[in-house]
Order: sequence, then C-alpha cells, then structure tokens
Amino acid sequence: MNETIQIGNITLPVFCFDVLIAGSGAAGLNAADTLYDEGVRDIAIITEGLKAGTSRNTGSDKQTYYKLSLGGDAGDSVRALAQTLFAGGSADGDIALCEAAASVPCFMKLLRLGVPFPKNPWGEYVGYKTDHDPARRATSAGPYTSKFMTEALEARILSKNIKIFDHYQIVKLLTEENKAAGLVCLNLETADFTVFLGKHIIWATGGPAGIYENSVYPFSQNGATGAALEAGALGRNLTEWQYGLASVKPRWNVSGTFMQALPRFISTDANGNDEREFLEGNFNDTGKMLTCVFLKGYQWPFDTRKIYGNGKFSGNGTETGSSIIDIMVYLETAKGRKVFLDFRENPLGKKNLDFSCLSEEAHSYLEAAGACFGAPYERLLKMNSPAADFYRSHGTDLSKKPLEIALCAQHNNGGLAVDHWWRSNIEGLYAAGEAAATHGVYRPGGSALNAGQAGSMRAAVYIAKILNRKSSGKDAGAPGSETPVSGIISGIIIEQIREVLGLASSILNNNLDNAGTILAETRKKMSLVGGPFRDSGKINEALQTIKELRQNFASRAGIKDRAGFSLAFRLWDTLVCQEFYLSAMADFANQSGRSRGSALYRNKAGTLPLPGLPDELAFLPDDGSLNGRIQEIKTENDKINVSWRDVRPIPPADESFEVVWKNFREAN
Repeated sequence: MNETIQIGNITLPVFCFDVLIAGSGAAGLNAADTLYDEGVRDIAIITEGLKAGTSRNTGSDKQTYYKLSLGGDAGDSVRALAQTLFAGGSADGDIALCEAAASVPCFMKLLRLGVPFPKNPWGEYVGYKTDHDPARRATSAGPYTSKFMTEALEARILSKNIKIFDHYQIVKLLTEENKAAGLVCLNLETADFTVFLGKHIIWATGGPAGIYENSVYPFSQNGATGAALEAGALGRNLTEWQYGLASVKPRWNVSGTFMQALPRFISTDANGNDEREFLEGNFNDTGKMLTCVFLKGYQWPFDTRKIYGNGKFSGNGTETGSSIIDIMVYLETAKGRKVFLDFRENPLGKKNLDFSCLSEEAHSYLEAAGACFGAPYERLLKMNSPAADFYRSHGTDLSKKPLEIALCAQHNNGGLAVDHWWRSNIEGLYAAGEAAATHGVYRPGGSALNAGQAGSMRAAVYIAKILNRKSSGKDAGAPGSETPVSGIISGIIIEQIREVLGLASSILNNNLDNAGTILAETRKKMSLVGGPFRDSGKINEALQTIKELRQNFASRAGIKDRAGFSLAFRLWDTLVCQEFYLSAMADFANQSGRSRGSALYRNKAGTLPLPGLPDELAFLPDDGSLNGRIQEIKTENDKINVSWRDVRPIPPADESFEVVWKNFREAN
C-alpha cells in the first residue's frame, strides 16, 4: 500500500508492508528469500545500494566460510561446532548451538544456488584450518566468497519479484511502546524523506563500518546501528572488534599468502621519501622476524594473546609473536609515516633468503608449496596468482609498486543483542548478519558468513510462523492491510517523524557547511582512541566531546543544500554509535583493565610488548575472568546504561526424540 501523510507543509510518501528488511547484503537477501519460501509475500527490502555493502565488496586472498566438517576422517558434530563458537568467550551457548545446527542447511542452500565451494572427486567438501578453529571446518570459493553468495541470493530475489527500494538511507527507527513500527528513510535520489511502516523489521544493515577512519570496510558500507541503538535496542559486546592489516586503496585484507610470501615492510614520510625497513630492530634474529610475518597470514587479526609467542614476556624480545607486526605498523603510522608491503625485493636487502632460519612450521609450508626461492612477488605468484591479479585489476602491479597498508577495523563481533530466534529487545525488531551480536571475544575465521545465513533464516522462519498463524485475510489495522494510513499511524509515530524533519530543517538553515569535516574528524578520533589501542582517559575525553556535539547538533553541524542530508544524517548515526561504543569501552576498562581479543587497554601496572616502546602500550593480558560474562548497553531516559550478565550455556542434549517430535508437530 502506498499513500501519503502531511506533516506541516511537507508531504511524505508512506509504504506499508508486513515485513521490512533493512539491508541487502547476504543476510538481508537470505531473510527475504526465506520469508518468500515460507509463504510470506508482503515483503520489502530497503537498501542504500543493492550493489553496495560489505558482502558484495569485500574479501581477502581466500575468503573463508566456516561450517560443520563435511569431508575427511576427523570427527565432528553440531555440538562440537557449537562448543567452538561458545569457547570464544562472552558468547551465549543457545545462539552458538543454533548457528551450528543451521550450518549444513545454510551451506547446502548456497551450493544449490550455485556458489562454487570446492569438493574433491568423491564429493567431499574438504576443509582447512582457520584462526580459532580446532578442526578443518573452513572452506572458500576464493577471494570473492561473500560476493558470490550475495549475487546468488540476489538472483533468487529478483526471480521472485520481491520489492526492493534501492537508494534509501535509514535515518530513524520508529517504535511505539517498545514495538517496532517502521522506518524513516532518506531517498538518496531526490533528497526527500519517505516513511515505511511494518510491525516486523529485520535489521541486516551490517556493522557500523563508518565510525572509523582506518577501516577495511568498503566505502560503500556504512551501517545503521546508531538508529537502532537510539531507538532503545540493546547493544551487546560492543567492545569486541577485530582489527587487522589491510591495504588502503583498495580496502582489502592482506592475509594469507600476502604474508606467507614474506614481503618487505617499509615506511616513508608523508611525501613518499625517506624509505626504510622498520621491523628488524624489534627482533633479535632474522628468522624470528620472518616467521612472525609468515604467521600473520593465518593469524591475521591483531590478537593480544599473540603479542608474545608463548603468551609470556621474556624481556629481550625472543618470545615475540605475530601480533607484534601489527604494533610495529601502528607505531609507524602514528608517527605520520606511510607503511607499505614491498613484494619487489626480499627483506633486509637479501638476494636469497635462508629459508632454513624460519620456524619448522613456516619452512615446511613454503617447501611443500614449492616457494622457497626468489623474491616475494615470485613466491606470491607460485602460491596464489589470483591474489596478485586482484591488485593488478585495481591499478596496483605488485611486481612494480609497493602496497600501502594500515591497521584497520575489519569486523564487529558485537552489535545488537538478539536471542536464539534473532529477536531484539524491541518487539518485532530482529537483527541478522554483522548487525547482530552473536559472536564473543574470539570467533573462527569465516564464522560470520555462517552466522549471517543462520540468523537471517531463523528470524525469517519465526516471522513467517507468526504471520501464517493469522486468520485468513489481513488483521485489521496491520501494515500491508487496506486500512488507510490515517487509521494505523499514531500521534507517537507522527511526533518521531516530526523530529527528523525538524532536525533536517535546522541543519539546512543554520548557515554552516561543515558536516563532512566533522565526520572526518570524529572518524579519525575514533581510530585513535577506540581502535585496537585504548586508553580510558582518552576514551572519556572523546566521549565528552561527542556528547556535547550531539546535544548541540542542530547548531553545530550544517549543510549548504538538501544534497547534504545524506552526509548529515550519516554523521548523526556515527556519533550515536561512537557514544555507545566508547561508553562500552570505558566501562570495560573500569571493570577489567586487562586486554583481550583485538583490543589492548593501557594499564600502568602492565608490561610493554617490547622494551623501549611507548608507555601507552603497557598492558595486562586477559585472565579470562570475564569470559563467562556479557556486557550489554542501552539508552534509558536519555542516559546510556551498561550492565553485565552471565552467558547462557549451551542447552543440554537430553530431550527424547518423541518429545522433540511432538513439539515440532505442534510448532512449539
């Protein structure tokens, strides 16, 4: 149904649907496809760009999909996989079990849709080990795995004629009495506002990709987590991010063979002069340095547990681990220098590397790959020529030109809190994909792709059960019915829409044109204080600045014309996210003071990763005391409150078949 409403002198289009899906990545498209297959037809996908987003535009040398083992002779089970997901710390066991149980059905669906996951001549979908993976559960369709997934799901959506509203930016989540009611969106083509009404909303907008300057998220990915948090959605594990080394242009993870080829790490001044290698001085021998570079290939995320090779500090650098590489890169960029991977020459100017100086693991790997020879570029071609082809297709020939990199935000393990049906605390609001907080501190590489498919499927099935239980015909007054908009839109909703319009008018008419400048500044600040290296004092200073800016937003931020609405509301969503995320980090620092996952918290009582490094890097390793606890955060009465609770355990496996069968028949 398409009508209009009048608010003041502004006429807004209104569309009503049973289910609204925010986002068009792999999770959002899978939700729409599953709803359709479950008999739901009154569906709309709202997206900033059907061809945009992380699923469509990101990858690595071998982008991983983590699933239950389907090949080889190693034993595996749903509950063994659930235990791996649960063991990451600060994760709920019921959600881990759901993701594990849905692993095979979701993987098989993608196969049926044509995603080219490899199998051997006997039909086994063999796997390999990835980070935090005790088995060989990982598989890959190459560097564009998530892109293939999204394209296959998009083809399904288009074949079913599911309604897609392309080029619409979410600016407000509408709620009434803690129930989802709809969305206010900005039409990016006309700069006009549009209202979508729906009692069931699946939030599949991806992670809050736009809050950092140093980011590997594609420029087309922004996220809309702020709108959900502002509306009262519960946030969970917002402190838990994954950071890693990535190229700056294009934004791309430099994991796997990019590191295993053993490139030089060089830096220059801001103008490209004063080139020098900078790793050697932090290692007591060349073999250890090269081994750490090699290990960055599959220990790609920055991990505070991998700063020391054996988890212990020796005082002389002999026990440095692979994550010391991330720290060295960060320190160079913190000096204002640019950092590059150079595949043209061997490290330290050596014409021929002595591969026997590597660890046995690294040496054996390169020897088996036939790559113990030549320059880094030659080794890269030998092991993974498509990796070199990728950069050549994006304008960088690694045989002729170094590749600029930085330590970047790559994935948010936290997000919106959900239960085992991916329901949020707001009735009718569901979250799936990276927008949903289903991971803990650690997760196996590639588990996010499985989580997005599993969560979107379960949310869609749950919604379909509700809608299909309705009596024949539409419920009176429900979105998607024939009841006029005036009969289903309340004064509370009108007032929320009016707030959006009022803010838009203020930022358009305050004679300022600085929204873009403020956005760039706040992203840079977030990378400095809320990235992989965190100091509670600096976090609190940044929090105060953000709070003051939000409180005075209408007079402090402005645009010169209506074309700037998108940027201004992007800034608003970013500030909301940053306030919540920094509040969570400040609370964690007070609760623990220790470092875990991909975040190093400065602690004066701690130890430096290496002698001579800046005092700001002194830290205490995690003692595991909070692994059984989960941090949650919510706005109440215009105040952000943080709380902690125990994790939910993995449900016991003691139900008889007859009990499960009876409940299944009765749809309990």
